[in-house]
Amino acid sequence: MDERLAGLLRLLDLERLELNLFRGESRDIGSPQVFGGQVLGQALKAAYMTVEPDRPVHSLHAYFLKRGDFNAPIVYFVDRSRDGQSFTSRRVTAIQHGEQIFHMSASFQRPEAGLEHQIAMPAAPEPDSVPDLGLHTSNILSKLPEKLRFFYAHLHPFEFRMTDPVDPLQPRDAPPHQQIWIRAVDSLPDDDVLHRCLFAYASDFHLLGTALRPHAREFSTGRLVLASIDHAMWFHRPARIDQWLLCDMESPSASGSRGFARCSVFQDGRLVASIAQEGLMRRVTAPPGKS
Repeated sequence: MDERLAGLLRLLDLERLELNLFRGESRDIGSPQVFGGQVLGQALKAAYMTVEPDRPVHSLHAYFLKRGDFNAPIVYFVDRSRDGQSFTSRRVTAIQHGEQIFHMSASFQRPEAGLEHQIAMPAAPEPDSVPDLGLHTSNILSKLPEKLRFFYAHLHPFEFRMTDPVDPLQPRDAPPHQQIWIRAVDSLPDDDVLHRCLFAYASDFHLLGTALRPHAREFSTGRLVLASIDHAMWFHRPARIDQWLLCDMESPSASGSRGFARCSVFQDGRLVASIAQEGLMRRVTAPPGKS
């Protein structure tokens, strides 16, 4: 398996400390704090470790309370809120350096048949016809502000192919809508829990970037503080993260130094998930005499 993906799988391999207490390692992906997707994926895995194996997650709702330190492990406490005949509810609290940095509620359901409908998958170019967003082999990296260079230089375990990318060297303000194809860089086992946890990890990429598209020129200065505030995800149908997923994203609003974005995710014409996120988009004013 590709080492980037194998490393991510090791990150999701939590250590059980007690019946409802787990510990996960952290890693630096070029952002100033622990990547929010890491905490989402690990928290979901911790919840899964207390749930009957026949109940897949169907929704999660999370709040990021404090910046995580990627130089230290994170402890996850799972509150077994309810075990019903059809639904199981869990609440997960992430703790680091003795403080809560994140909490999440998740609901799991025993599979059952019922009424079905979905919106149609929007038209989009095929993934092989649009460029990979990776810039790690490009001379563009040396021309970016340091704050952005570290993030773009990181080798991610996923491919991202954007239908209308913004050039970081010649940024242009664009409509608050984008389509991104995503998949893992290598094949994965037939493990639904693993695919859903990796899906949660990857769901934190690019949503806030959708809210930044109308403000691309300002983002390119590197003088914006960006962070996920809350995150919600609904799993409608099973999906594989190692096969192409189309993420159709839009940002209806930005206000109060916060940007809101939502996403419909499709695979093979099926609507497999919906995601919503609000994130911090705060201007940083340079001190007098400094650029």
